[in-house]
Amino acid sequence: MIERLLEISFKKDGEHSPLYQQLESEIIQLICRGILKPGQALPSSRSLAESLKLNRKTVVATYEELDAQGWVETRERSGVYVSSSLPDTSERIIKENSKKLIRSRQPGYHQILKHPADAIAGTDRRMEIYAPGTRQPLYKIDDGFPDARIAPIEQLVREYRRLGKGRFTNQFLNYGPEHGSYRLRVELAKFLNRTRGMQITEKEVLITKGTQMAIYLAAQLLISRGDTVFVPEPGYFDANRTFQLAGGDLVFIPVDKDGMDVDMIERLCKRKVPKMIYVIPHHHRPTTVTMSAERRMRLMNLAYEYGIALLEDDYDFDYHFASDPLLPLASLDSAAHIIYVGSFCKSVAPGIRIGFMVAPEAVINEAATIRKLIDRQGDQLLEEAMAELLNTGEISRHIKKSHKVYQGRLDNTCRLLSERLGKYLTFERPNGGLAIWANYRENVSASAVALNAKKLGLQISDGRNYFFQPDNIMSDDFVRIGYCSLDEVEMAHAVDIWSRAFV
Repeated sequence: MIERLLEISFKKDGEHSPLYQQLESEIIQLICRGILKPGQALPSSRSLAESLKLNRKTVVATYEELDAQGWVETRERSGVYVSSSLPDTSERIIKENSKKLIRSRQPGYHQILKHPADAIAGTDRRMEIYAPGTRQPLYKIDDGFPDARIAPIEQLVREYRRLGKGRFTNQFLNYGPEHGSYRLRVELAKFLNRTRGMQITEKEVLITKGTQMAIYLAAQLLISRGDTVFVPEPGYFDANRTFQLAGGDLVFIPVDKDGMDVDMIERLCKRKVPKMIYVIPHHHRPTTVTMSAERRMRLMNLAYEYGIALLEDDYDFDYHFASDPLLPLASLDSAAHIIYVGSFCKSVAPGIRIGFMVAPEAVINEAATIRKLIDRQGDQLLEEAMAELLNTGEISRHIKKSHKVYQGRLDNTCRLLSERLGKYLTFERPNGGLAIWANYRENVSASAVALNAKKLGLQISDGRNYFFQPDNIMSDDFVRIGYCSLDEVEMAHAVDIWSRAFV
């Protein structure tokens, strides 16, 4: 036993725990592995200190802490022993030459897999994490993110700090309402009424951490196992996975230049009415198309006729360049068939996790009850700071400024794609949104191009996560090009690298 204790090595670089805690941890591991048995005597503090070349006070502190925690017991005029009340554990099997308990990489219990196999295979890799010391790409052409460098972060941080001290501290650093900051809901209702033609009050608003949480809550509210859900194809991969997780049976509706195929929706409704239709009418993700007014009206009529819930995802309403943004379906929803979700993740920055759900008050209250179970509440300070920026007009000014910047970047990117990549892909200039939807020409593979580009220092989509059906033959033909997070010079360099990835 003493031999095992003598194998202990200590780190004295100042970046690790104190020596007595390191020794304490090692002894506990020996007990848990069954090497030190209940009732077994430990070396005296003096002899162990001499053997490990430690100060005796370090060992005494270790024994005192182990005694206080119940791992050992001190017997008067006898010494220190492993506690006799601990269970007798036979020595566990460990890897050869290992001196520590090896943590298994697999669960030791039955795991219920909630995700279908094809969803796991298509796991979204857009937000790839690079470990310290590994080579990061020179540039990333993302899925359509804003440029956080021009976001009003200084103003937001200023308000955050102001609200986090003084007379506000106790109010905003304690538990708050699961619905979200009351003031933010009031200011957000005003903002949505002014910009989107809605007629709502704060009672019809729930603050969430981004659009994805709002989608999850809506799915939990509306979908039971076996319910039919109509979704666009191509579409938003994570929304589809969320509906499947709730038990929904997905029916895929094609998307063309005018949005979801409402003719097909109408035919299918006559055979089996869906519980919910998920729709992105404004800058559909991933294709960027905007649903025509005629199809919007017909879809609304179908929802009224059959009593269908419409989940309207308006993730980047603010950036439309061909005209004023089309008002959301929710602005016309007199019969309350729509749950409307959106966020500030695209208008401000992805890391600013403030989203919202708009629905009848009874629905909002139910959603808040579910939200409380998974996240209790949001960041009150951040929500209050955002409310202040809405109230002062800072958010509106930022959107106006960034609108001009992004329109210029869209012009620049379209020109670069036409001049340098025209022989490899085709695209149509979008009317709005934060991305361009492009189709590779024949014999060009999105996955092969992405792999080559990565070797050259460019991270770009490999064509996955657009089509949810695994056997879709078009899944390797398309690429979504976010043009906002890189400025004109950066995008020119990125496209130059991209052009060298076609071999």
